[in-house]
Amino acid sequence: MATTIEEVLAKYMPEPAIPVCTRWIRSRNIHLKITGVRSSKLGDYRPLENGQGHRITVNHDLNKYAFLITFTHEVAHLHSFIKYGQYHEPHGKEWKQEFKILLGYFLEMGIFPNDLEEVLQRHLLHPPSSSCHDAALMKALKCYDPPTSVPVYHLDELPDGSIFRLYGDRSKLTFQKGVKNRTRYRCQEISSGKAYLVSSLAEVQLLTDAASREST
Repeated sequence: MATTIEEVLAKYMPEPAIPVCTRWIRSRNIHLKITGVRSSKLGDYRPLENGQGHRITVNHDLNKYAFLITFTHEVAHLHSFIKYGQYHEPHGKEWKQEFKILLGYFLEMGIFPNDLEEVLQRHLLHPPSSSCHDAALMKALKCYDPPTSVPVYHLDELPDGSIFRLYGDRSKLTFQKGVKNRTRYRCQEISSGKAYLVSSLAEVQLLTDAASREST
């Protein structure tokens, strides 16, 4: 038996949001793809060639509220493209307005828990290009993540000098946390010695902290 759109969405987002998102998918001919973990982004949007519809991808590992916010973020890109074509900034005033309207539907429906709703109301005053760039929202959403077999932290929660891996990164590279430069930390990859800038909100697995190494 074929799986319906509603059955797929039921695995990833709050039940009350399913009818609205299903309507968007059908009316806009959205090809939704649920992807593996991507440390660089939570989702993306692009129009398909020759008017064949629109492609939206969303990471499969997001909790139901983060998935809904990310999907809505990408649908806002779709609406901006339909209205303005290529002649607008990707996260400029046109996209911000669409995102506020679309996410506003769900806020009015009372889908989000009170703590998330308060953070989202502030988030929508000046929506950033990604939820990952809003520290308060990311930390609020993390409270609704399912338990993992190993603890997962945001990088800014680790002591300086800690050794860590990016959560979900298949490369398994290990890094040492360095000094902070605005919203990112300068980190050294252990095996190569190369320097990387890593977001303070990146989800990471702690391997060894500085205090542990000093005591050995």
